Amino acid sequence: MSPTIEIIPAGQWGEAVGGRLARFLAERPGTRLCLPTGSTPGPAYAAFAAGGGRLDRTEVFLLDEFVLPAGHPARCDEMIRRDFLDLLDHGPAALHQLDPGAESLTDECARYEALIAGSGLDLTLLGIGGNGHIGLNEPGSAPDGITRIVGLASSTVEAAARYGEGAPPQMGLTLGLAAVLASREIWLLVTGEHKAGILYEALHGPVGSDVPASFLQEHPNTIVLTDEAAAGLLG
Repeated sequence: MSPTIEIIPAGQWGEAVGGRLARFLAERPGTRLCLPTGSTPGPAYAAFAAGGGRLDRTEVFLLDEFVLPAGHPARCDEMIRRDFLDLLDHGPAALHQLDPGAESLTDECARYEALIAGSGLDLTLLGIGGNGHIGLNEPGSAPDGITRIVGLASSTVEAAARYGEGAPPQMGLTLGLAAVLASREIWLLVTGEHKAGILYEALHGPVGSDVPASFLQEHPNTIVLTDEAAAGLLG
């Protein structure tokens, strides 16, 4: 089944997606929700909070994490708190994340993989990188890939540099594509003309590891929530 595509005017995108998420969670207490960070979901998170959305009946899992010191402003746990959780009156029932400060990163990835595998994920929100990555699953990632340590592509390093001062991360920890694609529902969030080319490639190009987001073409319940600019090449 091909992903469902919903095109939303840019001025309404954040409110529409934030409201949709609030309704989804209100109707499904106990949801296991996987969240990304970055600039794309920010407007939706802000609208969710402004509209009184709540996560107190929701178990939240972070999609990935940069290997950076604790408290670094570019870390995903810092960004999700700053851009979302700290805005809420009712935070998550539980928040799970990968710890890049763990003594063994291999063991930490295995722990997180097992934690998610227990009951799976009900809803996963994703962005898409300029090279087609989802999470930190860079080009070359296999659809059966597990949670693991990854080296970041140069474009990902450049994108991460804007989130904090100092040297940007070179490594990350990411939920693997196997767990992502096992999510019962996936929302791919895409905005801006600069994402139009890669969105077209992900949805209409060949399915394969060169563009990891292309595996969403084979997912049974993916919804693409895009603005008009990012959808400009979809026809």
